[in-house]
Amino acid sequence: MRVTSLAVALGLWQLLTSLNVDLWLRFSQFPTVVDVARAFADRVSGPDYWTDLTDSLTRILTGFLLAAVFGVATGVLVARSRLAEDLLGPVLEVIRPIPAIALVPVAILLFPSNEQGIVFITCTAAFFPVLVSTRHAVRALIPVWEEAVLTMGGGRWRILGSVVLPGALPGIFGGLSVGIGVSWICVISAEMISGQYGVGYRTWQDYTVVNYAGVFVGMVTIGVLGWVTSTAVELIGRRLTRWLPRTSYVPAGRTPRRVRGADAAVPVSPTTKEDVPHDQLV
Repeated sequence: MRVTSLAVALGLWQLLTSLNVDLWLRFSQFPTVVDVARAFADRVSGPDYWTDLTDSLTRILTGFLLAAVFGVATGVLVARSRLAEDLLGPVLEVIRPIPAIALVPVAILLFPSNEQGIVFITCTAAFFPVLVSTRHAVRALIPVWEEAVLTMGGGRWRILGSVVLPGALPGIFGGLSVGIGVSWICVISAEMISGQYGVGYRTWQDYTVVNYAGVFVGMVTIGVLGWVTSTAVELIGRRLTRWLPRTSYVPAGRTPRRVRGADAAVPVSPTTKEDVPHDQLV
């Protein structure tokens, strides 16, 4: 069904553009699917496409990894320390609403090379989603977990490694999933403005020379790269949080499939307080 939905969308695109449909939307200005496929084949056969792909991936991975490290560390610090919240909180909340792409002039003035400036913009774009999700996830932890570690003689670092970080992982990866998508938006925009290579730079160059098929090649490439990286983040998150109970969507009228392993649910008959022996209640 998923393949069919994609095929229907491509078929509708081909139909509207090949017939030059102009109602309210001007599909006559769009290249057809066949034109984009030919341009994509020509672009892939040349070296520039792979150079742009490598440069964009290097920028996005570098900025995103920096944002992940600093975002998680800052989020935990702000959530666990009142002093850090008082010192860093106001500054972060003032900077957070500023779009990362608006920091392009700051990056040009601050960094000696465009490459470092693009990585800075990418890092800033992903930093705040990771920070906010980490902060909320840490603050939502149940206090009894920390008290249990203290009771068994654990110190501050043991609480951080055994309670805070594992307990906050689902929220952290929620922020990472959002951050990788925002990073792609900003790195492409930054490449269009100040880059020399990259998918965004090549897409803007195609637009300036009225090569609309090349523009769509860039758009498809960005979409596929964004989907691959976000899926990778989600798979890593599911791997690291495999202890979480998983639920699968079951449409109405269907029998839920059997789940094996740690995700299997054990049916439990409903009980009341009167059904449980007194010693078990205690």
